[in-house]
Order: sequence, then C-alpha cells, then structure tokens
Amino acid sequence: MLNNHSPFLKKFSLSLENNQRSSWTEKMLDFAAHIGPKAFRFTPLRKLVASSLEEKLRSSAQSLLAKGEHFPGVVLDRLDLSLAILHSIERALAEGRLGERSARKLLQIFAGDVLVRKGEPSAKQRFLARHGVNPPEILLISPTKACNLRCHGCYADSGGTNEKLPWPIFERLVEEAHDLWGARFIVFSGGEPLVYRDQGKTVLDLVKQFNDCFFMMYTNGTLIDDEMAYRIGQVGNLMPAVSVEGLKEQTDQRRGPGVFEKIVAALQRLKREKVFYGISITATKDNAEHLFSDEVIDFYFEEMKANFAWVFHYMPIGRSFTLSLLPSPKQRIWMWRRSWELVRKRKIFIADFWNSGTASYGCIAAGREGGYLAVDWNGWILPCVFMPYSPVNIIEAYAQGKTLEDVWANPFFARLRQWQREYGYKKKIVRPEDRGNWMMPCLIRDHYQKFRELISDFQLTPQDQNAAAALQDPEYFQGMVAYNQAVAELMDPIWKNEYSRLIS
Repeated sequence: MLNNHSPFLKKFSLSLENNQRSSWTEKMLDFAAHIGPKAFRFTPLRKLVASSLEEKLRSSAQSLLAKGEHFPGVVLDRLDLSLAILHSIERALAEGRLGERSARKLLQIFAGDVLVRKGEPSAKQRFLARHGVNPPEILLISPTKACNLRCHGCYADSGGTNEKLPWPIFERLVEEAHDLWGARFIVFSGGEPLVYRDQGKTVLDLVKQFNDCFFMMYTNGTLIDDEMAYRIGQVGNLMPAVSVEGLKEQTDQRRGPGVFEKIVAALQRLKREKVFYGISITATKDNAEHLFSDEVIDFYFEEMKANFAWVFHYMPIGRSFTLSLLPSPKQRIWMWRRSWELVRKRKIFIADFWNSGTASYGCIAAGREGGYLAVDWNGWILPCVFMPYSPVNIIEAYAQGKTLEDVWANPFFARLRQWQREYGYKKKIVRPEDRGNWMMPCLIRDHYQKFRELISDFQLTPQDQNAAAALQDPEYFQGMVAYNQAVAELMDPIWKNEYSRLIS
C-alpha cells in the first residue's frame, strides 16, 4: 500500500534521525497529509499517527500541570477538547468519510498549521516584535447581511438586504490576516455566506484562492444543493457548520416550515461528497435539554455523521431580542456538565463558547492572542459578532492608508484585551480569587455592567437599531445584571472548588 510513497518515507525517516527543525508531531502530520486518506484505512498506520499526536497532547498537559499556572481542571478541559478533535478526525478517516482533498487539507492546514504550528512563524515573529504580544489566529468575516431565511431571534437580524462587503475589501482582509498575522483559519458568518455575490465572486472563490488557509462557514444549509456540495468537496479547505435547533419540530419552529428536511438533505450531500462538516446550535431556555439529549446527539453524530458541534447560548441582541430566552442559570450548569460528559466519554467535539471558556482561557474576542476579530458586512470591526459596537470601519481605514494591524491596535480593542488579562488571561494564579471565573468568560453576556461602562467610556455608537434599543432600555440593563449575579452564585463555587482539582 505504501510502496508509492517510499521516497517520502525515506526522507521522513532521515529527518527524524537527524532531529531536524520541525517537531515529531509536525512530521507526523506532514506525513499523514502526504500519504492521503486511503492509506489511513490501514489501521496500524492510522493508530500510530493518532497515538503519537495524543502522546504529544498529554505531554503538553503534564507540562502545564507541573508549572502550576492553571487549575488542574482547566488543563484537563483543554486536553479533553483537543483529544475530541483528534478522535473526530480519526473517526472520519477510519470510516472513509473524507475525500482526498478534504483529508489532505484537514491534516496539513487545519491540524498542522492551525492546531499545531499556530500559523506562519515569521509573520507571528514580526507581529510579536512590533507589539510585544502574539497576533490573533482567527479572522471572522460576515461578508453579507443578506439571507434567504428570516429566523426568529436572529442575532444579526439578517434577511432581504443588499448590505455586503465589496470584493476587494473582502479579499484584502483575508490577505492581510494571512500575511500580517500569519493566520491560517478564517471563519465566515452572516447573514448567509452562500448568498454573497460581488463582481461575480463568491465565498468559494476566496476559499479556492487562499488554498493554504482553512475556512469554516456558518450556514443555514438550505443552499447546499448537489452542485454546491460537489464544489465544497472539490476545494477541500472549507468545513460547513450547518445551523440546527435540534430535530424537525424545533428547527422548523425557529427557521421556517420545511427547513429541517432541507438541512438533512444538505448534510447527506456533504456526506456523499466526503466533506468534513458539523453543526451549529443555539441553546435557549426552551430547547437546552433537547439539544443535548441522546436523541439529538445520536441523530447528528451517528446518523448524519457530523464531525463537530459549536454551541451558542442565545444572545439577547438582534431581531426581537428578549431576556426570556436566555438559558437559566441552572440550565447553564446542566449544559456545562452534559457537554463535558459528551466530550470525555464519547470523544465528541462539542465546543460551547461559554461553558468551554475554560479551554480557551476565557474570552477570545477583540483580537486577543490566539483569538479573533470580526468584520461585518458594512466593514465595521467588531470585538465579537455578538457585540455590534465598533470604533472603526475597515473600508474607511483602508482609504486612509491603514491596515488590519492598525485597526487591531485601536484603543477600544486594546482596552478589551486589558480586561481579559485582568480577568485572568496569562495571569499567574496564587489563589482561586486571583483569577476571574472562566466558566463566565463573556464580557457582554456575563459581565454586562462592565461592558456598559466600556461602551460609555469610548462613546461607541451601535451598528443597528436593535443594538441601540438594548442600550436605551433600563429594564434590559437591570435584567442582564441580575442574570449575571444569578449565574455567578451557581458557577463561582464550581470554579473555586471543582476546577482546583482534576475533574472526574
């Protein structure tokens, strides 16, 4: 099976013997990408690569524990989530669910450049020399506000509109993230990214152009017909995250009649084209238990063969925002326990942007080291897609001769990054109270009063009417602060007691 790869194998073996610059882990990933998915059906070889990567992850975790800079529970969370990514990829390879292009791009770029090498080294070094910190690793772009659906409670209030980024701006954003930050992971959100058209170009044209980057696309899935699924499979470096609300009743209730069946058809097409895909879910007070039920998890991960899930708690921003849909404090605790149970026992990659905050060392917004910045359809640079308040527009910045790096240095984003550090990011712990609770990492959702103080200090204007209405509603302010306090009462004891030891 491996005879055709003998020249590469010889070079690979020599490089290990000579202890050349790249690490054993990097060599294994490069080797895996070179031999392709067919060879990975050969169980001993696949197990060798997977076990070597797992050993590397466990060794890194032991090193962190020895340093004593993080709670043992935090180290365990990071390790288990990383192992879930590894096992998700291994399962897809073992079952022959990845096409040639998807497998090579997933191993070489996503696993290699994004997860292990963390981007292009020289670009990161130049950024570090200029600013004293490492750059963000992710750029999230919402190229259009347009969407073919009109979902209840949409955070972006998407629908019928012509608001979109001009193609030259869209292209330059990715180019600068690539060249100035060394970023290799770009995320598309919306609106619906597959609706985007400008100068005859689409998001797939951008994905194909930057073939040394890996892209993820949040999509409602309804536009993934046979041709689109084939094209996604052909580019290889795009993984769709299809939005669902659970099963048929819950999904159609929020997204419209018949949407669930279209989503199922889209997932089946992506499976047929051997694409690496997953789901994106929004947890509310009404559906939290349903989303994490065995019925839903088994349907999407066993029957539909999803490879990952991103969990978003309902954010009271956007269309018809309301505090009544926020998961209750008790539900947040339940989701925390349930999601980590699925990660640890079933090795399913489920990342909850709030309850997995421990694995990311807190909030990753505002261009934090290893984190991300967001750009909306009108060019406004946002700390986070759920924070529609901005001090700077990239289109105006480009017209003034500035770059994405200049925008990153804006005082507002710098102040948010300072708050992240004060809250505990890269802060050495002596006592539990020396660090903020990473189970409550979100400035706008978990620390609303502090968020409002920052908005006031920088006199930021909201980017839509919904965001403006939220600032003007005293009941909204009082309700958010009360919610934060209620969540803290339940989560602070867990953070101080359970995370200070290894969670079983």
